[in-house]
Amino acid sequence: MEQLKHECGVAMIRLLKPLSYYEKKYGTWMYGLNKLYLLMEKQHNRGQEGAGLACVKLDAKPGEEYMFRERALGSGAITDIFNTVMGKFKEYSPEQLNDVDFVAHQLPFVGEAYMGHLRYSTTGRSGISFVHPFLRRNNWRAKNLAVCGNFNMTNVDEIFKSITSIGQHPREYSDTYIILEQLGHRLDREVERVYNLATEKGKTGMDITSYIEDYIDMGNVLRTSSKVWDGGYVINGLTGSGEMFSMRDPWGIRPAFWYSDDEVIVLASERPVIQTTFDVSFESIKELQPGQALLVNKYGKLHTQQIIKPKEKRACSFERIYFSRGGDRDIYRERKELGRKLVPNILKAIDHDIDHTVFSYIPNTAEVAYYGMLEGLDNFLNEEKVQKIKQLGHNPSLDELEQILSRRIRSEKVAYKDIKLRTFIAEGNRRNDLAAHVYDITYGCLRPKIDNLVIIDDSIVRGTTLKQSILSILDRLEPKKIVVVSSSPQIRYPDYYGIDMARMSEFIAFKAAIELLKDREMRYIIEAAYRKSKEQTNKPKDQMVNYVKEIYAPFTDEEISEKMVQLLTTKNTKAKIQIVYQPLEGLHEACPNHLGDWYFSGNYPTPGGISMLNQAFINYIEKVYQF
Repeated sequence: MEQLKHECGVAMIRLLKPLSYYEKKYGTWMYGLNKLYLLMEKQHNRGQEGAGLACVKLDAKPGEEYMFRERALGSGAITDIFNTVMGKFKEYSPEQLNDVDFVAHQLPFVGEAYMGHLRYSTTGRSGISFVHPFLRRNNWRAKNLAVCGNFNMTNVDEIFKSITSIGQHPREYSDTYIILEQLGHRLDREVERVYNLATEKGKTGMDITSYIEDYIDMGNVLRTSSKVWDGGYVINGLTGSGEMFSMRDPWGIRPAFWYSDDEVIVLASERPVIQTTFDVSFESIKELQPGQALLVNKYGKLHTQQIIKPKEKRACSFERIYFSRGGDRDIYRERKELGRKLVPNILKAIDHDIDHTVFSYIPNTAEVAYYGMLEGLDNFLNEEKVQKIKQLGHNPSLDELEQILSRRIRSEKVAYKDIKLRTFIAEGNRRNDLAAHVYDITYGCLRPKIDNLVIIDDSIVRGTTLKQSILSILDRLEPKKIVVVSSSPQIRYPDYYGIDMARMSEFIAFKAAIELLKDREMRYIIEAAYRKSKEQTNKPKDQMVNYVKEIYAPFTDEEISEKMVQLLTTKNTKAKIQIVYQPLEGLHEACPNHLGDWYFSGNYPTPGGISMLNQAFINYIEKVYQF
């Protein structure tokens, strides 16, 4: 319902054959570029604020450019960067473009290694200078480095301190730029290490360069850099000499998948985009494991290496609920299961009155959970039918059987998104009035004042769309009761690993808990949680405790949901409103391999997450309560 932004989408391709091979087999030397375009376009859901690509040409001669980058801003950035790249080819004659050997050595952006990135900003920073890949130049080919990633570091201050303490002087204070400088520094040291080995062996001139590029170990670079990283990340890189790498955080928070055969090595943020782009099976695609790096040398030899010992796996469950494409086999099944898990609570909310209830969903991300919910309801209704037939005895009449068997789950497409309304043209109440029309409804799909309406969504974060648009527009159908169902649990805590969650003060669950504490004269709990949070400010991050949990502790999920209804319902709403959430255990049962649930539970996987939450809570209290 409320669009959440998240960092980001990544794609990498390493061609393992000469361009002439792809020209002969697939009819184009642009095979790598075309596949990169598809990988990026099919991950468009992961980033619509900017996009970029980098390319490395392996066989360039001294004096020829061998590393290329293009970036663009906006929702059309993918098209823009590829149009720019293709536009550069227009400078050459048809004869030159049909000469694969000429193309391989002379054309820009025609190489063997490609890296693409799609950006969503979760830090509020925008502009072309923040679009990946970031590039670090050097006259030594092996020291050139392009970096992009799907990540958010929670301890940028510590990483910044670690690189400035050894004399580096970064020109910007952003996690991507600092990671680039840190990796670049360690890459310089690795090149120097191999340089010394080469000179010890008596090598000179270009033999030293060749030795460095043959024996450089990117595993060393990642090991020495990542030991101070705290956060969720998949960090990718290309060097000017053709080394390619991707590393995943040791908690497995952010996702990455890879595939290889004798023609290509490919990595992406989502599995189905590789399946579709390269027409390969689900089983042939591997998941990059927590703390593991995928390393490809200049000759195209691939191996994986455990860089950091894996921690308890806490893969992001929101990837399964909302972010990743539903075309993934496992994600599709899990989203359906999330819908099925809600059936008992839905039945309770409508007093098991299926015959007077219409079921629907908020388009479009809740659609798969909706199908699972319908299957669960069908199973329940079939069980009811069996019991009623048993009660008829051995000789039921045809009319009695027909009456039982004709019962159906009433499903309708009640809500749909209307045109994208330009709400910025109005202010204040006028703006809210326009926001109310973001969704539209199908009139006549339920019986006024007789039927309940159950409508499922994937999540409720701030509740603003629910209040300003959904409830008011659904109320026009005059249902007896509206039950809003969330396939995810209550979102209670900010995310610090790459999801643009609202500030704590904007979470509707947090607002509801605070209001309940006020209503019940329990403000002392707020003050105690603040005091304990303040007292641990100077403690080491790994000793900090999440005291915000105490804000929620006195109340059941149902009590908080009831308070939400009060906060989100306007005085003009005629129908009775109820909000039903997925229980936390239901989420874990549906998504057993993705137990990262800190935004629901407050159980942050890294010390940096708890530290940032602690400061966010202190900031909120000092601004609002001034204790």
